[in-house]
Amino acid sequence: MEMKGTALLINKDNTVTVLENVEHEVYEELSDQEDSKNVHCTIGEKEVTFNPISTVVWCEDTIDWDYGY
Repeated sequence: MEMKGTALLINKDNTVTVLENVEHEVYEELSDQEDSKNVHCTIGEKEVTFNPISTVVWCEDTIDWDYGY
């Protein structure tokens, strides 16, 4: 069974990128690239690149965006 959740990418420019409903392997791949200049991963058979990140956080459950966000 694949574990899916939400990956929060804390970007170097202090913004946040949210990846919802992604496999835990995507989080692990991104986590290995913390402090890298060339951040990339594969989501749904598509190669995706991101701005430099400083931290990646994994949330196993979905995030309730209606509650104070």
